[in-house]
Amino acid sequence: MNGKQIGLSIVLLDFLTLTGYAVYHYGYLGFFEMVMGNAVTVTAFVDLLIALTLIVGWMWRDARRRGLSPVPYVLLTLTLGSVGPLAYLIRREASEHAGALVADRAELATR
Repeated sequence: MNGKQIGLSIVLLDFLTLTGYAVYHYGYLGFFEMVMGNAVTVTAFVDLLIALTLIVGWMWRDARRRGLSPVPYVLLTLTLGSVGPLAYLIRREASEHAGALVADRAELATR
């Protein structure tokens, strides 16, 4: 695991902890009732929805280009918000790291 993966994993675990805390105290439906409580929280929710929609579009194209299935990460995004993109970035980084190791080994083998 490299530094980027460790950093992303820390953010993911912290966000999952915060999400679990909120759902524990308010319930899943109660969470959405609180979000829809006033114009400010609705605005923040719509902003998050727009941002996550843009991220899902990018994630879908990027995963396909890399030969990964975007479906699990999109489903995570639809159910748990930023958990999906964070998990995808961790997976993507692992894929890039593995690809770099294979390229390095191939280069060493040709020497």
